[in-house]
Amino acid sequence: MLSTKQPVLRRFWYATVPIDHLKDGPKPFTLLAEPIVLFLDAKGEPAALEDRCCHRTAKLSKGWCNNGHIVCGYHGWEYDRDGKLVMVPQFPFEQPVPDAKARSFRAQSRYGYVWVALDEPLRDIPEILEDGRPRYRRIHQFYEKWNTAALRLMENSFDNAHFAFVHKGTFGDINQPKPEKYEIVETDDGFDAETIITVRNPPNAYRISGTTDPTTKRHQRNKWFMPFCRRLDMEYPSGIRHIIFNCATPISDGEIQVVQILFRNDTEADCSTQELIDWDAAIIAEDRDMLESTDPDAIVDMSRKIEMHMPSDRPGMIMRKRLLELLRTHDEDEQPRTDQLKA
Repeated sequence: MLSTKQPVLRRFWYATVPIDHLKDGPKPFTLLAEPIVLFLDAKGEPAALEDRCCHRTAKLSKGWCNNGHIVCGYHGWEYDRDGKLVMVPQFPFEQPVPDAKARSFRAQSRYGYVWVALDEPLRDIPEILEDGRPRYRRIHQFYEKWNTAALRLMENSFDNAHFAFVHKGTFGDINQPKPEKYEIVETDDGFDAETIITVRNPPNAYRISGTTDPTTKRHQRNKWFMPFCRRLDMEYPSGIRHIIFNCATPISDGEIQVVQILFRNDTEADCSTQELIDWDAAIIAEDRDMLESTDPDAIVDMSRKIEMHMPSDRPGMIMRKRLLELLRTHDEDEQPRTDQLKA
């Protein structure tokens, strides 16, 4: 499935840039192959427009902000958050401004990021109940571009069979390759998946897990939010909750923006932010190295039998089934690469 060729995927919210990045002016972003510009309006709320001035098509992201409006750096034409042209500095004061607009898109601030939906959203932004609760701290861990597909990252997140191999350098045990099974309950917006796994607990993970035992258990209560968000909720026997939230935002058919936010129910004194970032950085580097070697055209129509499967792939198979149902509900067919169509 080539995400940019599936119009229904434009009807979901995606995390784009940290909202703090907009404090010093507009920023460009590409979402599902759509070039957009993000900026803050007069109220400090994020806005998203097509990254083109309607005068000479210059990129608005090369301009600046003026009292909550975005100013084109080419000729100074000025637009409000809805894309309406409000100022043409070359015109006399008494001359009306032409009725012109740059295309606008829905934008919201949530969890420290700007979320954008290119078309009328089918669902709200996934809810993280721990956000803002006094017992939890929010840590912005990673904001990286990966050369892979969003679906590859999503199904990898629920793939217990890869731990022993991909993560043998961190928490995986290559001598224990048999994966634990998830108990999965499908929901309107994805599924809930629960399991308990045993993992290695090396010394640099002692403060992560809250124990010095050589192995420990993770009670995982995870969620998949269609199409490309996930919550990885890990509870250790120590009572520590390590809750990772990801959005795999499709930039193009072979590139995603990986947003990773961590929620912890301990304190900086218990385990520092840098320790938590360093630990998870080693893990996602292992994932990234493998996922960037895969074909970004992850097939959702399993009847085409292009990829082989095994029982532990069940979460990913449910994702593929649900995404195919989504496409068909909206009168779309899966759009793979041309050479895949011949397979």
